[in-house]
Amino acid sequence: MKTPLLTAGLLLLTTVGALAQPSVSAAPSVPASDTYFGTKVDDPYRNLENLQDPAVASWMKAQSEYARRTLDAIPGRQGLIDKMVAMDQRKAARVSDLRVADNDRYFYYKSRPQDQQPKLYYRDGYKGQEVLLFDPETYEKGKVFNINGFSPTNDGSKVSFGVSEKGTELGRTLIMDVKTRKLYPEQIQLNRGGGEWLPDNQTLVYLPYNNGDLKDMAARQNTQCRLHRLGTPVAQDKVVFSSQLYPKLGIKPSDYPYAGIDRDTKLAYGFLYTVERYLNIFYAPAATFGQPNMPWQPLFRSADEVTNFVTDEQNIYFVTSRNTPRQKLMRMSAARPDLAAAEVLVPESADESINDEQLKATKDGVYFVRTRNGVQARLYFLPRGTKTVQELKLPQAAGRIELTNKNAQSSDLWVTLGGWTMDRKRYRFNPATKQFALEPLSSEAQYPEFADLVVEELMVPSHDGVQVPLSIVYKKGLKRDGQAPTLMVGYGAYSRAMEPTFMPPFLLWAAQGGILAVPHVRGGGELGEDWHKAGQKTTKPNTWKDLIACADYLAKNSYTAPGKIAINGGSAGGILIGRAMTERPDLFAVAIPEVGCLNAVRMENSPNGPVNIPEFGTMAKEDEAKALLEMDAYHHLKPGTQYPATLVTAGFNDPRVIAWQPAKFAARLQASNAGSKPVLFFTDYDAGHGMGDSRLKQFEAIADLMAFGLWQTGTSGFQPATAAVK
Repeated sequence: MKTPLLTAGLLLLTTVGALAQPSVSAAPSVPASDTYFGTKVDDPYRNLENLQDPAVASWMKAQSEYARRTLDAIPGRQGLIDKMVAMDQRKAARVSDLRVADNDRYFYYKSRPQDQQPKLYYRDGYKGQEVLLFDPETYEKGKVFNINGFSPTNDGSKVSFGVSEKGTELGRTLIMDVKTRKLYPEQIQLNRGGGEWLPDNQTLVYLPYNNGDLKDMAARQNTQCRLHRLGTPVAQDKVVFSSQLYPKLGIKPSDYPYAGIDRDTKLAYGFLYTVERYLNIFYAPAATFGQPNMPWQPLFRSADEVTNFVTDEQNIYFVTSRNTPRQKLMRMSAARPDLAAAEVLVPESADESINDEQLKATKDGVYFVRTRNGVQARLYFLPRGTKTVQELKLPQAAGRIELTNKNAQSSDLWVTLGGWTMDRKRYRFNPATKQFALEPLSSEAQYPEFADLVVEELMVPSHDGVQVPLSIVYKKGLKRDGQAPTLMVGYGAYSRAMEPTFMPPFLLWAAQGGILAVPHVRGGGELGEDWHKAGQKTTKPNTWKDLIACADYLAKNSYTAPGKIAINGGSAGGILIGRAMTERPDLFAVAIPEVGCLNAVRMENSPNGPVNIPEFGTMAKEDEAKALLEMDAYHHLKPGTQYPATLVTAGFNDPRVIAWQPAKFAARLQASNAGSKPVLFFTDYDAGHGMGDSRLKQFEAIADLMAFGLWQTGTSGFQPATAAVK
């Protein structure tokens, strides 16, 4: 779950911060009520859940038009966009999502300043000639497509990739012969991404939706993993893994069953995916894959708290947090997988957490990354056949580390380093010499406007005394007089850490005298699995209370003041922003929840809701129902309260947070707000959850939230004179 865009507008825009909610009509209200374990809960805008209702559609359109015109009229907004575009043009090319095949063929996304969407390229070796494979901007004339994932075969001869329209994330999978750049005639519909290739380089496994209606609950229930062989009709693809095929495995309707073959261990793996962090996996001999009645056996169950694993020909290496809050690395035999017989290779660290997403096996051993407070990253190496961990000296200190390898039979490893004010740098690591050689794929660029930015890493006591990491970026020499406009960006869910990332558009806030702050709230993974569990389900209040504590700290220590603080978060971060502003409306000048989860008690009634039960809970259990009600910002809005200036956004094609969640929150907020600060609600009808947005649209979205925040925190250059918005 992440973010998209912002827009809208109508009527009168007065001076400075006093944009009262205008004569845009109030939302239509058809009240309903529910009783949850004896507690009656009123829902005055239940009718907004019907996005096809003409009255609902008309209200949403009017709100969007008003918000767009209001945002466009903020002085300084266009200047921000111009700066973002100018900075972006300094890079002749930006490369991401690198995959390297066995033959050293590189596959990756690349975008140039003139590109609105990343394009798919390949080259043979680092110094090979670059070849464009697929351009989504020319795929179908008059339509806006993006690539939503790709998968090359191990031998690099073919690549499959998904294309979708207007941010839906769901579309069709295409298959291309790399040498000829010709598409195979078959197309896999109702799929996302490129699927996964089997070791034969001819067979693809994929998991399609049941239908293309992303607002239909049945579209993502009881899905079935299928097998496609090149040259055969897609209609003949057979199911290889599903609840219908294997009812004894306990596959739930909301699980995403996915299967494939690992060429190293010669095992087939069957995955049951939800948003749950802990892996639920079965295994069987690879030779039985696709046959009836495969002899599946449990490999990892949720109770084992395994969060990632890699393999070589002999072993399965895995990270677990069971009884180990900061994770440990273990190993077991691939010939006889037995968790009870697994051995600890790397025990838990007292002050560093394993970043389980950065775990790679090569022919030399296993590489892994540990972080301190989520903001100081270190690289470690465990040579094959030993338990002696080596810390590898990096060419420079890093806030985050990303690892890329070729396969477990090669020594190749690439290490990408980054930080809050440091652009990504990609190195090839030589295990023989322990040296790092710079091998950039993206173009180099200079950012002199950020040269005097400083980063301060703080630890802030929260409501219960727990120390919360807080990262702040500001201009050198900042006066601690409480006048700095402060943008706080947070998330706090799924154990996702807010890793130090170089983001020039956001750094513009700090470059012009403000403070960019990232509170590493509980629910994320910055301090290990206990940090995640401490902001999940019944402990979820810690998430927004941590944000409140960080904001209070900045105000009490004169970095800023309550009238100067803007808070922003998207998707699951909507819980964070919605509940922070409803619990402490006096503390914040601005709140910007983007495509946010703001009506948690009704989440299960949306297509993407059931799969999120492991993270947030279910209304079918009393303790979890109470927790969901507590984290529901919509139900914590109180009439007659002066709320911060608020910009609420939704994506009409959003498959993750359905558009009626932010719509209901915006409607009730407008009705409850007793102050004169604006409450804008914008729905982007050409976007989803932010994935697939054009580059310009991304810049416009960031400029909207920054301009709105700078306007409402009283920043000069963003204060409109009296002006009519027509």
